[in-house]
Amino acid sequence: MMKMRESVAHWILMHEHPFTIVEEEGFNMMQKRGMLEWENVSRVSIKKDCEKVFEIEKNKLKNLLKSISKISVTTDMWKSTNQKIEYMVLTGHFVDSNWQLQKRVLSFIHLPPPHRGLEIADNLYKCFKDWGIENKVFTISVDNASNNDSAVRILSETFSRVKKLPCGGKLFHVRCCAHILNLMVQDGLSRISYIIEDIHETVTFINQNEGRLNLFSEIVQQLQLPHRKLILECKTRWNSTYQMLSAAIKFKEVFPMYKEREPRYLCCPSNDDWLKVEKVCEILEVFDSATNIISGSEYPTSNLFLNEIFRVKVLLDKKFEDSNEDEFVHDMVKCMKLKFDKYWGDCNLMMSIGAILDPRCKMRVIEFCFPRMYPENEACENIDKVKKALYELYKEYADEYYSSSGEGNGESVGLRGNNVTIQASSSGWSEFAQFVRTVENIQPQKSDLDNYLEESCYICEEDPIPFDVLQWWRSNSLKYRILSRMARDILAIPITTVASEATFSAGSRVIDTYRASLATETVEVLLCGGDWCRSLYGLKRKKKKEKQQMEINLPIL
Repeated sequence: MMKMRESVAHWILMHEHPFTIVEEEGFNMMQKRGMLEWENVSRVSIKKDCEKVFEIEKNKLKNLLKSISKISVTTDMWKSTNQKIEYMVLTGHFVDSNWQLQKRVLSFIHLPPPHRGLEIADNLYKCFKDWGIENKVFTISVDNASNNDSAVRILSETFSRVKKLPCGGKLFHVRCCAHILNLMVQDGLSRISYIIEDIHETVTFINQNEGRLNLFSEIVQQLQLPHRKLILECKTRWNSTYQMLSAAIKFKEVFPMYKEREPRYLCCPSNDDWLKVEKVCEILEVFDSATNIISGSEYPTSNLFLNEIFRVKVLLDKKFEDSNEDEFVHDMVKCMKLKFDKYWGDCNLMMSIGAILDPRCKMRVIEFCFPRMYPENEACENIDKVKKALYELYKEYADEYYSSSGEGNGESVGLRGNNVTIQASSSGWSEFAQFVRTVENIQPQKSDLDNYLEESCYICEEDPIPFDVLQWWRSNSLKYRILSRMARDILAIPITTVASEATFSAGSRVIDTYRASLATETVEVLLCGGDWCRSLYGLKRKKKKEKQQMEINLPIL
């Protein structure tokens, strides 16, 4: 019975069911059908069971984090519309001993006002202390709000007093790249806001009743168009707006004919409007592709972003310099380029180092991208800047490796062989091993990093998308003992806060109108416990279509 109750608690946490589900007659009938000894459980009892699971899984995760040397975190703020209070989520990202990228929701706490940088920093540090990772935080990814900038600065100063931040703290603050892309896209969409509104109203109007949808479908079939789907955007997601526009373009010949047959349809876009939509969608297609790639949390993304941002830069430059483009495109692209230069005008060390540690890219990637992204002199300066930071970071890992292993210092610490004291041992092997360390502690001529960069790039014969960069480093960890540790930590860095934002979608489902009175501690049990149980069983949360956009399939008449 206790095992069954534990399973029910896991089930409730994993799938976000209310506690009251255990009091339903159908649930108890099903349980008794499988186990005659099943005894009915109250919602109060199952809540305690969920809290017990939460504590058990939290202790397991704490023990796991003890074996992790560095962890990168993302954080974000969310206001519950039903409770009218704000929460802060903290998500941890790390690579485990099997070289698998792991993501865990660590904390989901109520953050009372004010929400200044100081309060955010203090609460984040409390969470770090609670998990015992205050000396393991490698990077922190946040969106571009000013209070987040202030919080990261305060945390950076706090950490710098007690430990040395990697690469002098240059990598500590990671700005959410998806948020920056969103800001650029909004500049483009603002130029056709009135057209977007017309298309949104058009799709809503057609979908209002069966007669309108059938009439639209008849015209589609008369024109023998192969497309069968309209999409209604979710206004808070720019990529769903792009999907709505790109789907509507395929029916641009249908809408005028529909207008002739439906007198109440008054928001039909003009031919000039459709031309503008096509030009905007041509640009947004690259942004949508880049956002989809970098928003993953189940695979490394820090090694992928440089190539994606390079595509965006080349596209904007091409459109801006094309004399055949009309004034509308030039004005739109100009605004987007200003945003690009604001956030990526300076060389981004993290995305450059991440790309170099992809064996398919190495230094070739910045030698290819930088001359196309920056003026000639600036490109050379940025390449040197990245090289310097790369070797600086590697030296820190080399120092840490040799000091912790007790081996001859090799690359950076200084000879210690003459000072070695051989300990008494029951085995003669330890004395021989100590002798080897003494006589072979001569500094190697080349480091792991030198050898890695001098070798040719790895040529991926198959489709490059599913290439598992972590497994490549796992296979080569004996060859690159130091560099593989550095790659493991860099590749675990999330370049977006999407992982934290995904928790808010779950929060809006958990804190619905019927559960608005949930205590904040219970909310944390449900959201963190649910994430941990899904990880325990290898489940992934399914996307809820109603939270994105609505797909409207045309009827076949």
